[in-house]
Amino acid sequence: MQPAHWPVNIGSAAELSGISAKMVRHYESLGLLPQVARSDSGYRQYSEAEVHTLRFIKRARDLGFSMAEIAELVTLWQNRRRTSASVKRIAQKHVDELAVRIEAMQSMQRTLRQLLHHCHGDERPDCPILDDLARHCG
Repeated sequence: MQPAHWPVNIGSAAELSGISAKMVRHYESLGLLPQVARSDSGYRQYSEAEVHTLRFIKRARDLGFSMAEIAELVTLWQNRRRTSASVKRIAQKHVDELAVRIEAMQSMQRTLRQLLHHCHGDERPDCPILDDLARHCG
């Protein structure tokens, strides 16, 4: 892409930030971006700072932060009087939640490996995988 000439339209902002135009509009509707300027014909016009915010949001999404956490992080990022303790609290909570989710996924993986080990995978209709699923459905 050519170097940007600011302000840019939504397509360019999307391309520069790596976020789809639909998601740019969504983030704007959630208030993660301030109301952006509009041209005389009504088209959104994004500044370099707004595209930078979109990149920040994308990076936070890539790290798995929730939209509520991202909203808080954006606010803290833009507040020069913030405390790093506030940011660390959010990140630590997210790391703790990831650890719980990873353990749950590892447990699923162990269970599935055990079921796969007991499944003959042949022409017989007997299937311990289906039996396990049926046994746990109430």
